[in-house]
Amino acid sequence: MSLNLYPSIIHEGDLSPDAVDDGINDTVEGIYKACKGFGTDELRLIKELALLSPEDRCKVALRYKQVHGKELKDLMRKECGNRDFGTALQFLAVPPDEAECDMLMKACKGIGTNETLLYSIVCGRSNKEMEILKKKFFNCYDKDLGRKLDSELSGYLERLVFNCLQAAEEEYDPDYHTEDKVAEDVAALYKMGEGQFGTDERGFFKLICAMPPEHLKKVNQLYADKHDVTLFKAVQDELSGKTEDATLFLLGMKLKPYDTVAKLIEKACAGFGTNELLLTCTLIRYQLHLPRIMAAYEELTGKSLQDTLKKEISGDYRRLLTELVDAASS
Repeated sequence: MSLNLYPSIIHEGDLSPDAVDDGINDTVEGIYKACKGFGTDELRLIKELALLSPEDRCKVALRYKQVHGKELKDLMRKECGNRDFGTALQFLAVPPDEAECDMLMKACKGIGTNETLLYSIVCGRSNKEMEILKKKFFNCYDKDLGRKLDSELSGYLERLVFNCLQAAEEEYDPDYHTEDKVAEDVAALYKMGEGQFGTDERGFFKLICAMPPEHLKKVNQLYADKHDVTLFKAVQDELSGKTEDATLFLLGMKLKPYDTVAKLIEKACAGFGTNELLLTCTLIRYQLHLPRIMAAYEELTGKSLQDTLKKEISGDYRRLLTELVDAASS
């Protein structure tokens, strides 16, 4: 099964008032005091929100509205604006599934679509969490996620995203995903790509999306044994542009998820200037898995994630993301 990002409280749908404890009430009051009166105590907001687990973010958002009659996300927007720091606080002020819906809308905002952010959210999801995300998106925006993305994308990237939205990854079954099935899928993938003139993208995407990680690992190994290249290299040879990037990301999330997210963070910080939105979304989305991602990042780049944040960003925005990363590693 592909990596899950949401805490159990979202999977179970249990957001009743009974789920709130004294620690949550203390956080709610700390946030309220940080925003009360003239001026905002940004440092206190950072301490209160960056230290929350994904599950506690669900509880704090619910409790703040119950006690103070306001959406916490709206308060963060009012107090801290919509630049990098304020945007990150708004994502932390809602449950993780709602935060991803807001991230998708930001990816579609303005002239042109932020395709890298979009495919990094949609590709490589577990079936359960894809269904949760689609339902939450409709509840938040009264729009079907598939139709929204259909209006933003085109070509082969649209086809890949469409397949990912179907939440059609098979559950691994050793009685079905046998060595014969591995050989069958290797032959099918080769025929759709390197074994013919032109690529059958539709069939290739459908087959990759359906494979559970346990099976795909065996397919990738046999493909390399038979054809002297991995599926990653085959994708690089057959596809290009954002479609290539998105397909490599999908494969990576199934086969090497922590390394793949580490590369996404590196991409956000590469070149001239930092892609702050991609960096923010990636660190917040993968909060549950940050310890292993941080280790993969250090192995990939030779430096710690904290050192990268210190170099790439500044001010309260840097303090917030550094606190988030430090909390995950403590």
